Amino acid sequence: MALDDRKLSATEERLAAMTMPEVGCTADARQAALARVRAMGLPGRRDEYWKYTRPDTLVQPKALPAAVFDGDETPLFDAIDRLKIVFVDGVYNAGLSDELELEGVQIDRLEDICCQKNHWAEDLYGTLETNGQSPVERPLAALNTAFAGDGVAIRVTGKPSKPISLIYIHDAEDSDVFLHHVVRVENGAEATILENGPAAARFNKCMEIDIADRGALHHVRAQGRDHERRAATHMFARLGQESVFKTFTLTANGVMTRNEVVLELTGDDAIAHVAGAALGDGDFHHDDTVFITHEGVNCESRQVFKKVLCNGATGVFQGKILVKQSAQKTDGYQISQSLLLDDDSQFYAKPELEIYADDVACSHGSTSGAIDEDALFYLRARGVPHGTATDLLTLAFLAEAVEEIEDEALADDILTRLEGWLTRRRHG
Repeated sequence: MALDDRKLSATEERLAAMTMPEVGCTADARQAALARVRAMGLPGRRDEYWKYTRPDTLVQPKALPAAVFDGDETPLFDAIDRLKIVFVDGVYNAGLSDELELEGVQIDRLEDICCQKNHWAEDLYGTLETNGQSPVERPLAALNTAFAGDGVAIRVTGKPSKPISLIYIHDAEDSDVFLHHVVRVENGAEATILENGPAAARFNKCMEIDIADRGALHHVRAQGRDHERRAATHMFARLGQESVFKTFTLTANGVMTRNEVVLELTGDDAIAHVAGAALGDGDFHHDDTVFITHEGVNCESRQVFKKVLCNGATGVFQGKILVKQSAQKTDGYQISQSLLLDDDSQFYAKPELEIYADDVACSHGSTSGAIDEDALFYLRARGVPHGTATDLLTLAFLAEAVEEIEDEALADDILTRLEGWLTRRRHG
């Protein structure tokens, strides 16, 4: 179907402002991605999966400036021993990074893939993103595959002793960044990947993850405190037999954030958990869009999302579980909840189940409401100040999402950040 004139014009205007990197072996994948972008067009408000989120500032030719947050708090994950890989405004910074060496892991920069003959990542780059374009088009992910200027390829062959930490520093107020990472977890291997930082004024990131049989990947990220930043992130993962993938995202601040997660459970007995906690105050729009496809037998998926919104903030959740006919004994769970701390905030939810197998246990639910007045009265009656009582109930509300993090040290760090956000909000 031909694009309408408005979408065609907006798409070509955006593409005219961009330059495709010259990176050798990924050239074919990039050209194919560019063709997909032109065929789909960049998203607009009339698109079904964008009706709750205005994509204008994510697709316009020039990024809107975003002030760099100047806080004095300790960086997230700072107390955890980890291998640090640092990007400043989307460019790898060797001086701030550790040596890219860790037992059980092979790490290369995206540009180095083309310097090695038959590099393992060559066949993965763009593949899962391409698969993820059906049945729902994701043009911003294809745009990333075509134009990403930097990123890393991580191949996990064992069980490294510490996490791999991707750190994104925002330095220039007009930075417009595209990063693309590819991750391969081999048979029986296991690793943890951390991500944190605002990255840029406007950030488009894509991560493709291929987990082989009996492999496991744990992923925890925090999206940075810079309030004026805008981000569109995409995570595509393919799970083999008896494999495990668990991801958690913390978002506090950010005027516009759209996080998309697309998972394929292709092997039997695979497990996938996707969770997130978002806290928004004022000019804040946060969108979690998740699509999980079950193909293997006896697989489990969980989606747990909690959002705390105040002063006119907006939260969005669009989650779908697709169970194919082959996916008997599927266990799919989906919950999205918002806590509205005033009458001005909004939460939009679109939970979906599409099931073609007849032996499944799938459920979904979505709620939106205010602080429980009975629980608040109970705490107040026992001498707890109103603000502290509200914070305690808010943390309890977020706990189900944070509990999806298996590593207790990481979960504790996240809870500390949540508590700090609530305290700062209360004291202005």
